[in-house]
Parts: sequence; C-alpha cells; structure tokens
Amino acid sequence: MSASYDPDNIFAKILRGEIPSHRVYEDEHTVAFMDVMPQSTGHALVVPKAASRNLLDADPAVLAQILPVVQKVAIAAKAAFKSDGVLIIQYNEPAAGQTVFHLHFHVVPRFEGQPMRKHTGTMENPEVLTANAEALRQALRGR
Repeated sequence: MSASYDPDNIFAKILRGEIPSHRVYEDEHTVAFMDVMPQSTGHALVVPKAASRNLLDADPAVLAQILPVVQKVAIAAKAAFKSDGVLIIQYNEPAAGQTVFHLHFHVVPRFEGQPMRKHTGTMENPEVLTANAEALRQALRGR
C-alpha cells in the first residue's frame, strides 16, 4: 500500500504560492516551472494542480491533461536552449528515485557530449534561472 498524499509537499506549496518559483507556463490544470537544481541548462518541471502523489495514484484524466503540456514544454525547451534532445523523467516511489511526492515530470534539455549534472542540494544562481525561464517563456509563446 502506498502512502497518502501530503498537501505540505514542496510542489503543493509552490502551487499555492507559498514558495516562489520561476513559472514558465500555467493553465487550468497544470503549471510548469524551472527546476532550482537543474541537471542541464533549461531543466523544467511540469506538475498537475490536482493532488496526485505520483503516476501510480493519478486520475487518468489528470494524466490526459498533463502529457500535452509536457510535450509542449519539451518542444519549447529544445528550441529555446538549442538542445540536441530532451529527456523526460518521471519517478514513482522512493525505490525509483522519487523525492518529492507530488506527480511531476522533469523536462531536461540534453546536449551531445555534455553529461547531466547531479540533482544535488546545490541551487542554481537566481539570475540564471530568471534568464532560462524567460527564454523558455518566449519559446512557449512561439517567439
């Protein structure tokens, strides 16, 4: 049996505006924002507004709403950061590497010959996050 959803997880707090984030996209069901500990330039997260611990307990309707946004952010990230590819990562439960228990998808631009950085406790420079968020926003607007 899996644990229950914790409404005080960091992403729930971001969704409620209790913790600041560099939001790049928002609609009725979904929010995308920059990962503060990016594994690559332009690393973003896409999360549903609905309370879901992970993919294993998510309502299929939530999955139907979030996946088109994951695709949209991935296409924009590839364009904005001129990456060679885009890695989509989604973890479920601690044994699989999940550390924040609110459903989320990592959108990670990948560059030939550049290893991914570790997802550590080291936060990115806020000016870099601001610039990357603006580049991603512009790409999402089609500019």
